Amino acid sequence: MDTSRSAAAARPPVVSLRRRGSVLERAILEAALERLSTVGWNGLTMEGVAAGAQTGKAAIYRRWPSKEDLVADALRRALPPMGDAPDSGNIRDDLYQLCRTLRDGMLSKSGTALRSVLHECDASTAERFQSVILHSVIAPSTDLIREVVSRGVDRGEVRPDALRGLAFDVIPAMMMYRSKVCGSEWSDGDIAELIDQVAMPFFRSGTR
Repeated sequence: MDTSRSAAAARPPVVSLRRRGSVLERAILEAALERLSTVGWNGLTMEGVAAGAQTGKAAIYRRWPSKEDLVADALRRALPPMGDAPDSGNIRDDLYQLCRTLRDGMLSKSGTALRSVLHECDASTAERFQSVILHSVIAPSTDLIREVVSRGVDRGEVRPDALRGLAFDVIPAMMMYRSKVCGSEWSDGDIAELIDQVAMPFFRSGTR
């Protein structure tokens, strides 16, 4: 009996996925995020991404010359939009809901991938992702906080001199610090404490 022939016949046929253009790019980017969120930055390889996307490494390198370029593009396209600022009629509830939105984004697949980059990259590599973090995370977050606080000023809940640039960095900075350094996943109770013990005493108007 020809054992090599029978063994070959028993193996399932290799399926070649003939994808091109945006379809192939999307598959590669999704595979990169999936691998990044499961094995982390240090475990991510172009070989692993190629296997996940069921394509060859050459197809990846034609589009992204390095792992850093691939991951930056994957994060840029996948990080969820922040949406509109909540407007419940009081600043405490608005900030609480906004922080829950930030937390949910941090726990999404793309957010988990971003955290692995922040946790594992050395300083020089992390610089490659600064623009992604600034334009996709920090700037949208601070813009929404500014909008919520401005409404609070109009309602007399917030002291007008609280409308300063650094004031809007406090909440996202605290959340990112606790997530990166302490491994916090920010339960609803943690968010309530952040709002009640840090944000509200800082923003609150002395007349209320």
